[in-house]
Amino acid sequence: MSIAQIKPISYLKSHAAQIAQELADGAAPLVVTQNGIARLVVMDAADYERREQTLALLKLVALGDREIERGQHVDADELYAELAAE
Repeated sequence: MSIAQIKPISYLKSHAAQIAQELADGAAPLVVTQNGIARLVVMDAADYERREQTLALLKLVALGDREIERGQHVDADELYAELAAE
């Protein structure tokens, strides 16, 4: 993915339909500024959903890492032994 575009809020207001089409066609997210300060990011809904799913998976990995560090896990051999015993 390319670097995000940066545009003032006035551009968003006057080019909303064009921006929506460009984002749907795969354009990079648009960083919208107000008084020269980044205020929001506009991106395609499908891209947003993929990012949210990726973040959720990364959170699960981090949670698993913390559980391993705390010793709150079962080794695979132990798990298989328990399942075989049932």
